[in-house]
This record gives sequence, structure tokens and C-alpha cells, in this order.
Amino acid sequence: MSLGTRIADKAGVLGSIVSAMGCAVCFPALASLGAALGLGFLSHFEGLFIRILLPAFAGIALLAQVVGGWQQRRWRRAALGATGPVLVLAAVFVMRASGHRTGWLLYPGLLLMVAVSIWDVFWRPRNACDATTRDTAGSG
Repeated sequence: MSLGTRIADKAGVLGSIVSAMGCAVCFPALASLGAALGLGFLSHFEGLFIRILLPAFAGIALLAQVVGGWQQRRWRRAALGATGPVLVLAAVFVMRASGHRTGWLLYPGLLLMVAVSIWDVFWRPRNACDATTRDTAGSG
């Protein structure tokens, strides 16, 4: 992944988590963690977080995963990385449409986003052509 997609991915993950922490009614487990971290004042902006910021940050993370997958040609890894933001977006839109709590979609989505983000920090993906480039460069 290029530096831009890596930064966009990390910003999308962090923004999604903080946005979800701001909604105490929708996602009580994350809201209690946010309150413990001193983010209780965010509850005043609950509507902004759920309607605008959470889908925006999840969309940024999804776009970064798709662009990174396109650049790297690692389709399984891109599909795994895109699953988390898709679950978060589904949680937001299902909650908007039905009015029911969708923590069963949001929490696994956020967990997957964080896991893939940590995976990218420690095991950076290489281009699919790196191995062939090294083999042909050394044989000449």
C-alpha cells in the first residue's frame, strides 16, 4: 500500500471507532469505553457521529482498502480488509432504516478493521511482482 492509502486506512479506522464511542444509545459497550477515556462529552454530538462521521470514516477506510488491493493485486487480503468497513456501513444503514441496535454488525466490523490495520503495520503487503522482479534482476 502506498503511504496515502495507509494513512487513509488508519484515519478511517480511528475515526470509525471514535465516532461509535460517541453514541451511547446505539453502541453502549463502546460508549462506556469512550466515557472511561474521557470522551463522554461526545454524547452531545451523537446525531452528527452516527449520520455523517461514522459512515464517512468507514467509507474512507473502505476506499483505502479497495485502492490498496488494486495497487497490490492481493485480492484475498483486500476482501478481508474491505469486510470490516462494509459491516460498519451495514450497521449504520440498518440502524437508520429499522431503528434497532446493530451492535452485532458494528462490533465485529470495528474489530476486523482494527485487526487488519494492525496486520498492515507489522506485516506490510508487498507487490505481487516483487518476487519475480528480484529473480530476474539477479539473473542478468
